[in-house]
Amino acid sequence: MKTHHVRVHPSADRLPRERQLAWAFAELAADRPGLPDDVVDMVVNRVVDDASVAIASVARAPVVAARAQALAHPYRPGATVVGLGRHERVSPEWAAWANGVAVRELDHHDTYLAADYSHPGDNIPPVLAVAQHLADRRGLTGADVVRAIATGYEVQVALVRAISLHKHRIDHVAHLGPSAATALGSLLGLPREVTFHAVGQALHTTTATRQSRKGEISTWKAYAPAFAGKVAVEAVDRAMRGQTSPTPIYEGEDGVLAWLLDGPEAAYDVVLPSPGEPCRSILETYTKEHSAEYQSQALIDLARRLHHERPELADPDRVVEIVLHTSHHTHHVIGSGSNDPQKYDPTATRETLDHSVPYIFAVALQDGRWHHVDSYAPERAARPDTVALWRKVSTREDTEWTRRYHSSDPAQKAFGARVEAVLTGGTRVVEEIAVADAHPLGARPFGRAQYVAKLRTMAEGVVPDAEVDRFLALAERLPELTAAELGGLTLTAPRDQLDGTPPEGIF
Repeated sequence: MKTHHVRVHPSADRLPRERQLAWAFAELAADRPGLPDDVVDMVVNRVVDDASVAIASVARAPVVAARAQALAHPYRPGATVVGLGRHERVSPEWAAWANGVAVRELDHHDTYLAADYSHPGDNIPPVLAVAQHLADRRGLTGADVVRAIATGYEVQVALVRAISLHKHRIDHVAHLGPSAATALGSLLGLPREVTFHAVGQALHTTTATRQSRKGEISTWKAYAPAFAGKVAVEAVDRAMRGQTSPTPIYEGEDGVLAWLLDGPEAAYDVVLPSPGEPCRSILETYTKEHSAEYQSQALIDLARRLHHERPELADPDRVVEIVLHTSHHTHHVIGSGSNDPQKYDPTATRETLDHSVPYIFAVALQDGRWHHVDSYAPERAARPDTVALWRKVSTREDTEWTRRYHSSDPAQKAFGARVEAVLTGGTRVVEEIAVADAHPLGARPFGRAQYVAKLRTMAEGVVPDAEVDRFLALAERLPELTAAELGGLTLTAPRDQLDGTPPEGIF
Protein backbone atom coordinates (compact mmCIF):
# COMPACT_ATOMS: atom_id res chain seq x y z
CA MET A 1 0.00 0.00 0.00
CA LYS A 2 1.14 3.54 -0.68
CA THR A 3 0.45 6.54 1.56
CA HIS A 4 -0.39 9.80 -0.21
CA HIS A 5 0.28 12.78 2.03
CA VAL A 6 -2.26 15.42 1.07
CA ARG A 7 -1.99 19.04 2.22
CA VAL A 8 -2.85 22.54 1.07
CA HIS A 9 -0.45 24.21 -1.37
CA PRO A 10 -0.38 27.89 -2.41
CA SER A 11 -0.92 28.51 -6.10
CA ALA A 12 2.70 29.65 -6.37
CA ASP A 13 3.79 26.06 -5.72
CA ARG A 14 2.37 24.96 -9.10
CA LEU A 15 1.78 21.53 -7.58
CA PRO A 16 2.42 18.94 -10.31
CA ARG A 17 -0.52 16.73 -11.18
CA GLU A 18 1.51 13.68 -10.25
CA ARG A 19 1.53 14.87 -6.62
CA GLN A 20 -2.23 15.51 -6.44
CA LEU A 21 -4.70 13.10 -4.87
CA ALA A 22 -6.99 13.18 -7.91
CA TRP A 23 -4.03 11.93 -10.00
CA ALA A 24 -3.46 9.09 -7.53
CA PHE A 25 -7.06 8.03 -8.13
CA ALA A 26 -6.51 8.25 -11.89
CA GLU A 27 -3.42 6.06 -11.55
CA LEU A 28 -5.45 3.50 -9.62
CA ALA A 29 -8.14 3.51 -12.30
CA ALA A 30 -5.54 2.88 -15.01
CA ASP A 31 -3.92 -0.04 -13.16
CA ARG A 32 -4.91 -3.55 -14.23
CA PRO A 33 -3.84 -6.11 -11.60
CA GLY A 34 -5.87 -9.29 -11.29
CA LEU A 35 -8.45 -9.42 -8.53
CA PRO A 36 -8.41 -12.14 -5.85
CA ASP A 37 -11.33 -14.56 -5.88
CA ASP A 38 -12.68 -13.31 -2.55
CA VAL A 39 -12.87 -9.76 -3.93
CA VAL A 40 -14.66 -10.93 -7.07
CA ASP A 41 -17.13 -12.94 -4.99
CA MET A 42 -17.84 -9.94 -2.77
CA VAL A 43 -18.46 -7.69 -5.78
CA VAL A 44 -21.09 -10.20 -6.94
CA ASN A 45 -22.61 -10.22 -3.44
CA ARG A 46 -22.94 -6.44 -3.46
CA VAL A 47 -24.53 -6.36 -6.92
CA VAL A 48 -27.12 -8.80 -5.56
CA ASP A 49 -27.46 -6.71 -2.39
CA ASP A 50 -28.13 -3.51 -4.35
CA ALA A 51 -30.72 -5.30 -6.45
CA SER A 52 -32.53 -6.61 -3.37
CA VAL A 53 -33.07 -3.21 -1.79
CA ALA A 54 -33.77 -1.49 -5.11
CA ILE A 55 -36.57 -3.83 -6.15
CA ALA A 56 -38.23 -3.58 -2.73
CA SER A 57 -38.53 0.19 -3.12
CA VAL A 58 -39.92 0.46 -6.67
CA ALA A 59 -43.36 1.65 -5.52
CA ARG A 60 -42.10 4.16 -2.95
CA ALA A 61 -42.72 7.82 -3.80
CA PRO A 62 -39.09 9.01 -4.14
CA VAL A 63 -38.32 6.08 -6.46
CA VAL A 64 -41.46 6.61 -8.51
CA ALA A 65 -40.54 10.27 -9.02
CA ALA A 66 -36.94 9.48 -9.94
CA ARG A 67 -38.07 6.79 -12.37
CA ALA A 68 -40.50 9.24 -14.01
CA GLN A 69 -37.65 11.72 -14.51
CA ALA A 70 -35.49 8.99 -16.05
CA LEU A 71 -38.28 7.88 -18.40
CA ALA A 72 -38.43 11.42 -19.75
CA HIS A 73 -34.92 10.80 -21.17
CA PRO A 74 -35.22 7.71 -23.39
CA TYR A 75 -31.98 6.85 -25.17
CA ARG A 76 -30.30 4.20 -27.31
CA PRO A 77 -28.38 2.12 -26.48
CA GLY A 78 -29.03 3.53 -23.00
CA ALA A 79 -29.30 1.71 -19.68
CA THR A 80 -32.02 -0.10 -17.77
CA VAL A 81 -34.08 1.20 -14.85
CA VAL A 82 -34.92 -1.21 -12.04
CA GLY A 83 -38.51 -2.38 -12.23
CA LEU A 84 -38.89 -1.65 -15.94
CA GLY A 85 -38.35 -4.04 -18.81
CA ARG A 86 -34.85 -4.87 -20.00
CA HIS A 87 -35.55 -3.27 -23.35
CA GLU A 88 -36.84 0.02 -21.96
CA ARG A 89 -33.69 2.14 -21.94
CA VAL A 90 -32.88 5.66 -20.77
CA SER A 91 -29.83 7.89 -20.91
CA PRO A 92 -27.13 6.41 -18.62
CA GLU A 93 -26.84 9.37 -16.26
CA TRP A 94 -30.61 9.23 -15.67
CA ALA A 95 -30.47 5.46 -15.15
CA ALA A 96 -27.74 6.05 -12.56
CA TRP A 97 -30.05 8.61 -10.95
CA ALA A 98 -33.20 6.47 -10.83
CA ASN A 99 -31.39 3.29 -9.78
CA GLY A 100 -29.32 5.18 -7.23
CA VAL A 101 -32.49 6.46 -5.55
CA ALA A 102 -33.97 2.95 -5.52
CA VAL A 103 -30.82 1.49 -3.96
CA ARG A 104 -30.65 4.17 -1.26
CA GLU A 105 -34.33 4.64 -0.41
CA LEU A 106 -34.67 1.94 2.26
CA ASP A 107 -31.26 2.54 3.90
CA HIS A 108 -30.61 -1.19 3.64
CA HIS A 109 -27.42 -1.77 1.63
CA ASP A 110 -23.75 -1.83 2.57
CA THR A 111 -21.74 0.52 4.73
CA TYR A 112 -18.23 1.51 5.73
CA LEU A 113 -17.62 3.63 8.82
CA ALA A 114 -14.35 5.23 9.91
CA ALA A 115 -13.42 8.93 10.05
CA ASP A 116 -16.56 9.46 8.00
CA TYR A 117 -19.63 7.51 6.84
CA SER A 118 -20.34 5.86 3.52
CA HIS A 119 -22.49 3.43 1.58
CA PRO A 120 -19.99 2.12 -0.99
CA GLY A 121 -22.71 0.22 -2.85
CA ASP A 122 -23.77 3.65 -4.17
CA ASN A 123 -20.91 3.26 -6.67
CA ILE A 124 -22.66 0.36 -8.39
CA PRO A 125 -25.61 2.13 -10.15
CA PRO A 126 -23.45 4.55 -12.22
CA VAL A 127 -21.03 1.76 -13.15
CA LEU A 128 -23.79 -0.58 -14.32
CA ALA A 129 -25.59 2.21 -16.19
CA VAL A 130 -22.52 3.25 -18.18
CA ALA A 131 -21.51 -0.38 -18.73
CA GLN A 132 -24.92 -1.23 -20.19
CA HIS A 133 -24.91 1.87 -22.38
CA LEU A 134 -21.38 1.40 -23.79
CA ALA A 135 -21.14 -2.41 -23.64
CA ASP A 136 -21.28 -3.00 -27.39
CA ARG A 137 -19.44 0.14 -28.48
CA ARG A 138 -16.47 -0.45 -26.21
CA GLY A 139 -16.66 -4.22 -25.87
CA LEU A 140 -17.19 -4.11 -22.13
CA THR A 141 -17.60 -7.34 -20.19
CA GLY A 142 -18.59 -8.43 -16.72
CA ALA A 143 -14.91 -8.56 -15.77
CA ASP A 144 -14.65 -4.83 -16.55
CA VAL A 145 -17.65 -4.16 -14.31
CA VAL A 146 -16.13 -6.17 -11.46
CA ARG A 147 -12.84 -4.31 -11.67
CA ALA A 148 -14.57 -0.93 -11.81
CA ILE A 149 -16.74 -1.65 -8.78
CA ALA A 150 -13.74 -2.87 -6.77
CA THR A 151 -11.90 0.34 -7.74
CA GLY A 152 -14.80 2.55 -6.67
CA TYR A 153 -14.97 0.81 -3.31
CA GLU A 154 -11.20 1.23 -2.87
CA VAL A 155 -11.31 4.99 -3.37
CA GLN A 156 -14.35 5.52 -1.19
CA VAL A 157 -12.98 3.43 1.68
CA ALA A 158 -9.61 5.23 1.46
CA LEU A 159 -11.30 8.65 1.67
CA VAL A 160 -13.63 7.58 4.49
CA ARG A 161 -10.67 6.28 6.50
CA ALA A 162 -8.67 9.47 6.10
CA ILE A 163 -10.98 12.47 5.82
CA SER A 164 -13.89 13.39 8.07
CA LEU A 165 -16.54 15.33 6.22
CA HIS A 166 -19.23 15.26 8.89
CA LYS A 167 -16.96 17.12 11.33
CA HIS A 168 -17.35 20.09 8.99
CA ARG A 169 -21.03 19.34 8.34
CA ILE A 170 -20.33 18.24 4.77
CA ASP A 171 -22.50 15.39 3.50
CA HIS A 172 -20.67 12.10 2.94
CA VAL A 173 -21.52 11.98 -0.77
CA ALA A 174 -18.57 14.34 -1.31
CA HIS A 175 -16.48 11.15 -1.13
CA LEU A 176 -18.84 9.35 -3.53
CA GLY A 177 -18.49 11.71 -6.49
CA PRO A 178 -14.71 11.09 -6.78
CA SER A 179 -15.00 7.34 -6.14
CA ALA A 180 -17.70 6.89 -8.79
CA ALA A 181 -15.73 8.95 -11.31
CA THR A 182 -12.65 6.83 -10.61
CA ALA A 183 -14.71 3.65 -11.01
CA LEU A 184 -15.94 4.87 -14.40
CA GLY A 185 -12.38 5.68 -15.44
CA SER A 186 -11.47 2.10 -14.60
CA LEU A 187 -14.52 0.68 -16.40
CA LEU A 188 -13.74 2.53 -19.63
CA GLY A 189 -9.94 2.25 -19.47
CA LEU A 190 -9.64 6.04 -19.75
CA PRO A 191 -6.31 7.88 -19.97
CA ARG A 192 -5.11 9.14 -16.60
CA GLU A 193 -5.62 12.78 -17.54
CA VAL A 194 -9.27 12.16 -18.41
CA THR A 195 -10.03 10.40 -15.11
CA PHE A 196 -8.07 13.09 -13.25
CA HIS A 197 -10.32 15.86 -14.57
CA ALA A 198 -13.48 13.77 -14.08
CA VAL A 199 -12.57 13.27 -10.41
CA GLY A 200 -11.99 17.00 -9.96
CA GLN A 201 -15.30 17.94 -11.51
CA ALA A 202 -17.19 15.25 -9.58
CA LEU A 203 -15.79 16.42 -6.25
CA HIS A 204 -16.35 20.09 -7.03
CA THR A 205 -20.03 19.51 -7.77
CA THR A 206 -20.96 17.08 -4.99
CA THR A 207 -20.04 19.01 -1.86
CA ALA A 208 -23.14 19.91 0.16
CA THR A 209 -24.07 20.33 3.81
CA ARG A 210 -25.21 17.55 6.13
CA GLN A 211 -28.58 19.19 6.72
CA SER A 212 -29.98 16.39 4.56
CA ARG A 213 -29.32 14.08 7.56
CA LYS A 214 -30.19 16.47 10.38
CA GLY A 215 -33.45 17.44 12.06
CA GLU A 216 -36.44 16.50 9.94
CA ILE A 217 -34.78 14.18 7.46
CA SER A 218 -36.43 14.34 4.05
CA THR A 219 -36.67 12.24 0.92
CA TRP A 220 -33.51 13.98 -0.33
CA LYS A 221 -31.54 11.49 1.79
CA ALA A 222 -32.15 8.91 -0.94
CA TYR A 223 -31.48 11.36 -3.73
CA ALA A 224 -28.14 12.71 -2.48
CA PRO A 225 -26.00 9.68 -3.47
CA ALA A 226 -27.98 9.22 -6.69
CA PHE A 227 -27.17 12.83 -7.55
CA ALA A 228 -23.47 12.14 -6.91
CA GLY A 229 -23.59 9.13 -9.22
CA LYS A 230 -25.36 11.10 -11.94
CA VAL A 231 -22.88 13.95 -11.60
CA ALA A 232 -19.98 11.48 -11.87
CA VAL A 233 -21.34 10.15 -15.17
CA GLU A 234 -21.70 13.67 -16.51
CA ALA A 235 -18.22 14.65 -15.26
CA VAL A 236 -16.66 11.68 -17.06
CA ASP A 237 -18.55 12.58 -20.24
CA ARG A 238 -17.19 16.14 -20.15
CA ALA A 239 -13.67 15.00 -19.35
CA MET A 240 -13.76 12.53 -22.26
CA ARG A 241 -14.63 15.50 -24.48
CA GLY A 242 -11.49 17.31 -23.31
CA GLN A 243 -12.99 19.54 -20.64
CA THR A 244 -10.89 20.22 -17.56
CA SER A 245 -11.48 20.63 -13.82
CA PRO A 246 -10.61 23.01 -10.97
CA THR A 247 -7.00 22.09 -10.15
CA PRO A 248 -5.69 21.19 -7.62
CA ILE A 249 -9.18 20.33 -6.42
CA TYR A 250 -8.16 18.95 -3.03
CA GLU A 251 -4.87 20.76 -2.38
CA GLY A 252 -5.42 24.22 -3.87
CA GLU A 253 -5.31 27.28 -1.65
CA ASP A 254 -8.98 27.84 -2.44
CA GLY A 255 -9.69 24.12 -2.69
CA VAL A 256 -11.71 21.62 -0.70
CA LEU A 257 -9.18 21.00 2.08
CA ALA A 258 -8.52 24.69 2.73
CA TRP A 259 -12.08 26.01 2.77
CA LEU A 260 -14.47 23.11 3.34
CA LEU A 261 -12.45 20.89 5.67
CA ASP A 262 -9.59 21.50 8.14
CA GLY A 263 -8.34 24.79 6.69
CA PRO A 264 -5.07 26.05 5.20
CA GLU A 265 -3.01 23.89 7.57
CA ALA A 266 -4.98 20.74 6.70
CA ALA A 267 -3.05 17.54 6.04
CA TYR A 268 -4.25 13.97 5.55
CA ASP A 269 -2.74 10.59 4.74
CA VAL A 270 -4.75 8.68 2.15
CA VAL A 271 -3.67 5.07 1.66
CA LEU A 272 -4.19 3.38 -1.72
CA PRO A 273 -2.86 0.20 -3.34
CA SER A 274 0.59 0.48 -4.88
CA PRO A 275 0.90 -0.11 -8.65
CA GLY A 276 0.22 -3.76 -9.40
CA GLU A 277 -1.49 -4.33 -6.05
CA PRO A 278 -5.17 -5.38 -6.23
CA CYS A 279 -8.04 -3.44 -4.71
CA ARG A 280 -9.23 -5.33 -1.62
CA SER A 281 -11.04 -2.75 0.51
CA ILE A 282 -14.48 -4.04 -0.43
CA LEU A 283 -13.74 -6.91 1.98
CA GLU A 284 -13.65 -4.45 4.89
CA THR A 285 -17.15 -3.16 4.17
CA TYR A 286 -20.32 -4.77 5.52
CA THR A 287 -23.93 -4.98 4.54
CA LYS A 288 -27.12 -4.61 6.55
CA GLU A 289 -29.49 -7.32 7.62
CA HIS A 290 -31.94 -4.65 8.77
CA SER A 291 -33.33 -1.60 7.00
CA ALA A 292 -31.95 1.05 9.33
CA GLU A 293 -28.84 3.19 9.81
CA TYR A 294 -25.81 0.91 10.22
CA GLN A 295 -24.93 1.97 13.75
CA SER A 296 -28.28 0.56 14.89
CA GLN A 297 -27.73 -2.89 13.33
CA ALA A 298 -26.03 -4.48 16.35
CA LEU A 299 -28.55 -2.91 18.71
CA ILE A 300 -31.45 -4.37 16.73
CA ASP A 301 -29.84 -7.80 17.12
CA LEU A 302 -29.39 -7.28 20.86
CA ALA A 303 -32.97 -6.01 21.21
CA ARG A 304 -34.26 -9.09 19.38
CA ARG A 305 -32.43 -11.31 21.86
CA LEU A 306 -33.61 -9.32 24.89
CA HIS A 307 -37.19 -9.54 23.58
CA HIS A 308 -37.03 -13.28 24.37
CA GLU A 309 -34.64 -13.29 27.34
CA ARG A 310 -35.92 -10.22 29.23
CA PRO A 311 -39.49 -9.54 28.02
CA GLU A 312 -40.09 -7.16 30.91
CA LEU A 313 -37.87 -4.60 29.16
CA ALA A 314 -40.55 -4.15 26.50
CA ASP A 315 -43.10 -2.91 29.04
CA PRO A 316 -42.77 0.85 29.64
CA ASP A 317 -44.58 0.53 32.98
CA ARG A 318 -41.74 -1.67 34.27
CA VAL A 319 -38.87 0.43 32.90
CA VAL A 320 -37.37 3.50 34.56
CA GLU A 321 -34.75 4.16 31.88
CA ILE A 322 -32.65 2.45 29.21
CA VAL A 323 -29.26 4.01 28.43
CA LEU A 324 -27.25 2.93 25.40
CA HIS A 325 -23.56 3.59 26.12
CA THR A 326 -21.98 3.86 22.71
CA SER A 327 -19.58 5.69 20.38
CA HIS A 328 -19.41 9.41 19.77
CA HIS A 329 -20.79 8.98 16.25
CA THR A 330 -23.74 6.85 17.29
CA HIS A 331 -24.60 9.18 20.19
CA HIS A 332 -24.37 12.36 18.14
CA VAL A 333 -25.72 11.19 14.77
CA ILE A 334 -28.59 8.81 15.56
CA GLY A 335 -28.83 9.15 19.34
CA SER A 336 -30.03 11.66 21.90
CA GLY A 337 -26.72 13.53 21.57
CA SER A 338 -27.91 14.86 18.22
CA ASN A 339 -30.31 17.14 20.14
CA ASP A 340 -32.87 16.57 17.40
CA PRO A 341 -36.36 16.50 18.97
CA GLN A 342 -37.58 14.77 15.79
CA LYS A 343 -35.78 11.61 16.92
CA TYR A 344 -38.49 11.23 19.59
CA ASP A 345 -41.42 12.38 17.45
CA PRO A 346 -43.99 9.67 16.57
CA THR A 347 -45.09 11.71 13.54
CA ALA A 348 -41.53 11.97 12.17
CA THR A 349 -40.68 10.87 8.65
CA ARG A 350 -39.45 7.36 7.93
CA GLU A 351 -36.09 8.88 7.02
CA THR A 352 -35.91 10.46 10.48
CA LEU A 353 -36.99 7.29 12.30
CA ASP A 354 -34.31 5.19 10.61
CA HIS A 355 -31.81 7.66 12.08
CA SER A 356 -33.26 7.41 15.60
CA VAL A 357 -31.66 4.62 17.60
CA PRO A 358 -33.98 5.23 20.59
CA TYR A 359 -36.96 4.50 18.32
CA ILE A 360 -35.31 1.55 16.62
CA PHE A 361 -34.24 -0.08 19.88
CA ALA A 362 -37.69 0.37 21.46
CA VAL A 363 -39.55 -1.17 18.51
CA ALA A 364 -37.12 -4.07 18.10
CA LEU A 365 -37.34 -4.72 21.85
CA GLN A 366 -41.12 -4.90 21.72
CA ASP A 367 -41.47 -6.77 18.42
CA GLY A 368 -38.45 -9.06 18.52
CA ARG A 369 -37.81 -8.33 14.84
CA TRP A 370 -37.20 -5.56 12.35
CA HIS A 371 -39.09 -5.13 9.09
CA HIS A 372 -38.33 -2.64 6.32
CA VAL A 373 -42.00 -1.61 6.04
CA ASP A 374 -43.90 -2.64 9.17
CA SER A 375 -41.38 -1.24 11.66
CA TYR A 376 -41.79 2.27 10.21
CA ALA A 377 -45.55 2.31 9.68
CA PRO A 378 -47.13 5.47 11.15
CA GLU A 379 -49.46 3.40 13.32
CA ARG A 380 -46.43 1.47 14.63
CA ALA A 381 -44.55 4.64 15.52
CA ALA A 382 -47.58 6.16 17.22
CA ARG A 383 -48.49 3.18 19.41
CA PRO A 384 -48.80 4.61 22.94
CA ASP A 385 -46.79 1.93 24.73
CA THR A 386 -44.02 2.29 22.15
CA VAL A 387 -43.90 6.05 22.53
CA ALA A 388 -43.73 5.68 26.31
CA LEU A 389 -40.84 3.19 26.09
CA TRP A 390 -39.08 5.10 23.31
CA ARG A 391 -38.89 8.25 25.42
CA LYS A 392 -37.17 6.31 28.20
CA VAL A 393 -34.32 5.31 25.86
CA SER A 394 -31.31 7.60 25.57
CA THR A 395 -27.70 7.37 24.45
CA ARG A 396 -24.47 8.35 26.12
CA GLU A 397 -20.97 8.51 24.70
CA ASP A 398 -18.48 5.97 26.05
CA THR A 399 -14.82 6.60 25.19
CA GLU A 400 -14.04 2.91 24.83
CA TRP A 401 -16.78 2.43 22.23
CA THR A 402 -15.51 5.54 20.43
CA ARG A 403 -11.99 4.08 20.41
CA ARG A 404 -13.25 0.80 18.99
CA TYR A 405 -15.34 2.60 16.37
CA HIS A 406 -12.17 4.24 15.01
CA SER A 407 -9.84 1.27 15.44
CA SER A 408 -7.90 0.21 12.33
CA ASP A 409 -7.74 -3.35 13.67
CA PRO A 410 -10.71 -5.29 12.22
CA ALA A 411 -10.79 -7.47 15.33
CA GLN A 412 -11.24 -4.36 17.52
CA LYS A 413 -13.38 -2.19 15.25
CA ALA A 414 -16.94 -2.22 16.57
CA PHE A 415 -20.24 -0.39 16.18
CA GLY A 416 -22.09 -1.64 19.20
CA ALA A 417 -23.05 -0.49 22.68
CA ARG A 418 -23.55 -1.45 26.29
CA VAL A 419 -27.19 -1.38 27.31
CA GLU A 420 -27.96 -0.47 30.92
CA ALA A 421 -31.63 -0.71 31.88
CA VAL A 422 -33.16 0.12 35.26
CA LEU A 423 -36.49 -1.49 36.14
CA THR A 424 -39.08 -0.06 38.51
CA GLY A 425 -38.15 -2.50 41.26
CA GLY A 426 -34.53 -1.39 41.14
CA THR A 427 -33.24 -4.34 39.08
CA ARG A 428 -30.47 -3.42 36.66
CA VAL A 429 -30.01 -5.25 33.35
CA VAL A 430 -26.63 -4.81 31.62
CA GLU A 431 -25.91 -6.36 28.22
CA GLU A 432 -23.60 -5.42 25.35
CA ILE A 433 -22.93 -6.27 21.74
CA ALA A 434 -19.92 -5.29 19.63
CA VAL A 435 -20.94 -6.03 16.04
CA ALA A 436 -24.12 -6.95 14.20
CA ASP A 437 -24.93 -10.61 13.73
CA ALA A 438 -24.45 -10.20 9.95
CA HIS A 439 -21.00 -8.58 10.32
CA PRO A 440 -18.01 -10.69 9.17
CA LEU A 441 -17.14 -11.14 12.86
CA GLY A 442 -20.75 -11.44 14.00
CA ALA A 443 -22.84 -14.37 15.17
CA ARG A 444 -24.21 -15.09 11.66
CA PRO A 445 -21.89 -13.53 9.04
CA PHE A 446 -23.43 -12.84 5.65
CA GLY A 447 -22.21 -15.08 2.83
CA ARG A 448 -23.62 -15.68 -0.65
CA ALA A 449 -26.56 -17.67 0.72
CA GLN A 450 -27.60 -14.78 2.97
CA TYR A 451 -27.33 -12.23 0.14
CA VAL A 452 -29.50 -14.44 -2.05
CA ALA A 453 -31.99 -14.94 0.77
CA LYS A 454 -32.13 -11.18 1.32
CA LEU A 455 -32.96 -10.66 -2.37
CA ARG A 456 -35.69 -13.29 -2.30
CA THR A 457 -37.19 -11.77 0.85
CA MET A 458 -37.15 -8.21 -0.48
CA ALA A 459 -38.49 -9.25 -3.91
CA GLU A 460 -41.36 -11.31 -2.48
CA GLY A 461 -44.66 -9.97 -3.74
CA VAL A 462 -42.91 -7.53 -6.07
CA VAL A 463 -41.43 -9.71 -8.82
CA PRO A 464 -42.07 -13.37 -9.69
CA ASP A 465 -39.63 -16.00 -8.47
CA ALA A 466 -38.70 -16.80 -12.06
CA GLU A 467 -37.47 -13.24 -12.58
CA VAL A 468 -35.37 -13.43 -9.42
CA ASP A 469 -33.93 -16.73 -10.63
CA ARG A 470 -33.08 -15.21 -14.01
CA PHE A 471 -31.32 -12.25 -12.42
CA LEU A 472 -29.37 -14.41 -9.98
CA ALA A 473 -28.20 -16.73 -12.75
CA LEU A 474 -26.66 -13.70 -14.49
CA ALA A 475 -25.36 -11.93 -11.40
CA GLU A 476 -23.55 -15.01 -10.12
CA ARG A 477 -21.77 -15.24 -13.49
CA LEU A 478 -20.89 -11.54 -13.47
CA PRO A 479 -17.13 -12.03 -14.01
CA GLU A 480 -17.81 -14.04 -17.19
CA LEU A 481 -20.67 -11.98 -18.68
CA THR A 482 -20.39 -10.81 -22.26
CA ALA A 483 -21.28 -7.33 -23.47
CA ALA A 484 -24.63 -8.63 -24.73
CA GLU A 485 -25.51 -10.05 -21.30
CA LEU A 486 -24.84 -6.91 -19.24
CA GLY A 487 -28.24 -5.47 -20.15
CA GLY A 488 -29.90 -8.28 -18.21
CA LEU A 489 -28.50 -7.08 -14.87
CA THR A 490 -31.79 -5.62 -13.71
CA LEU A 491 -35.08 -6.82 -12.28
CA THR A 492 -38.39 -6.34 -14.09
CA ALA A 493 -41.57 -5.95 -12.04
CA PRO A 494 -45.13 -6.46 -13.29
CA ARG A 495 -46.70 -3.15 -14.26
CA ASP A 496 -49.22 -3.36 -11.44
CA GLN A 497 -46.33 -3.14 -8.97
CA LEU A 498 -45.30 0.25 -10.38
CA ASP A 499 -47.15 3.48 -9.75
CA GLY A 500 -49.56 4.00 -12.63
CA THR A 501 -49.68 7.79 -12.38
CA PRO A 502 -46.23 9.26 -11.78
CA PRO A 503 -46.12 12.82 -10.45
CA GLU A 504 -45.92 15.61 -13.02
CA GLY A 505 -42.82 17.78 -13.28
CA ILE A 506 -40.93 19.77 -15.88
CA PHE A 507 -39.71 16.82 -17.96
